[in-house]
Amino acid sequence: MPIASNDRPFASDDDPRRTGAAGAGSAAAAQTTGSAGAGSAGSTALDAADRATRVAERVQAVPGSGIRRFFDIIASMDHVISLGVGEPDFVTPWPISEAGIRAIEQGRTHYTSNLGLLELREAIARDLERRYGVEWDPREEMLITTGVSEGLDLAARAIINPGDEVIVADPSYAAHAPAIMLAGGVAVPVETRASEGFSLDPRVVEAAVTPKTRALLIAYPSNPTGAVLERSALEALADVARRHDLIVISDEIYDRLVYGGFEHTPIAALPGMKERTITLGGFSKSHAMTGWRVGWAAAPSDLFGGMLKIHQYAMMSAPTVAQYAALEAVRAGEEYVVAMREEYDRRRQLMWRGFNKLGLACAEPRGAFYAFPSVAQTGYDDETFAEQLLLREQVAVVPGSAFGAAGSGHVRACYATSYEEIEEALERIGRLLHYAPLAK
Repeated sequence: MPIASNDRPFASDDDPRRTGAAGAGSAAAAQTTGSAGAGSAGSTALDAADRATRVAERVQAVPGSGIRRFFDIIASMDHVISLGVGEPDFVTPWPISEAGIRAIEQGRTHYTSNLGLLELREAIARDLERRYGVEWDPREEMLITTGVSEGLDLAARAIINPGDEVIVADPSYAAHAPAIMLAGGVAVPVETRASEGFSLDPRVVEAAVTPKTRALLIAYPSNPTGAVLERSALEALADVARRHDLIVISDEIYDRLVYGGFEHTPIAALPGMKERTITLGGFSKSHAMTGWRVGWAAAPSDLFGGMLKIHQYAMMSAPTVAQYAALEAVRAGEEYVVAMREEYDRRRQLMWRGFNKLGLACAEPRGAFYAFPSVAQTGYDDETFAEQLLLREQVAVVPGSAFGAAGSGHVRACYATSYEEIEEALERIGRLLHYAPLAK
């Protein structure tokens, strides 16, 4: 079945929607405001020390995104092949978009329940039970969120007390540790290794548990590594969680994108785990719906109640039109998911095999749409490699260190771009490695 690709054209330089132009305008406005303020009666200038104390300490402690700098460079360049942005290059399948359009035409543009459309929650619950055998009550245990990002924030804030520790894989998605920190907790990274397929080792996780450990955050299939968790590892992690009375936050946004015969198992489906697990999922990756901003969270009623309390004050409800589109995605989107997954698999095999042929050791990614090759063989750190690849050959990848200390020496490459562009990107990477070596 045909699936459409998205060219995603950039706004022109003078378009105010463009980040640079908007930033310049904002800066100018701020400068004007500052001048006016300086001339106003009774106003006082703020020195650097005063300004430093106006932002909450927990926010100051969160490091800036290690990805953003490369995206800013990309925005200023032409003819870049981007293997950096982690979103599908397909457009949302038309029947799903049409459902959103129909919602607008029918005037369905008001708030929904804080919980989200009951029809959508019921449809998601049925789908999860059919695919994974886990039952969630759509009225008492399921919430529609503004993307999985909001679900992660709700989960962290609902369970973390100041100083609580949460164990996370290293490397892991760049927003995981900051979400924990912004909730007042402490992220405790547990190293994963390429030689072990970047799988969480239950023994290492257990060794990281302390009296302050509140939760374990797992996210498989993994961004950035493409790793999956075998059922045996998942069962061992569940055993650790039960014995130490840990809550598990399971980010499963890539659950539909697994390859090579692997079958995803939600940790909530294991014995004794549903009552201690917050499961997060959505439509962004599987149905090419990143811009619609709709996801879901399922949790036992007590944890669910805490998340709902935050959601109703911070967000009110997820976008209504997007919820109707998501409803169509659940009801009739399966053929599109299968078609996109098959194409991702074709690209996956090209990319990871291509990296290995170039001498950049790359473990086979078995889920999501990322490869995580090592660049240590080049003798250069991951930031230098990524920067030189971008500047010399116009290929964008993300330094692995942006995802944690254990990501150092690797880069993340996303194969959610066309097969032909991946072929060209590999050729350019080979040219950089063999004909234009980096200067020490």
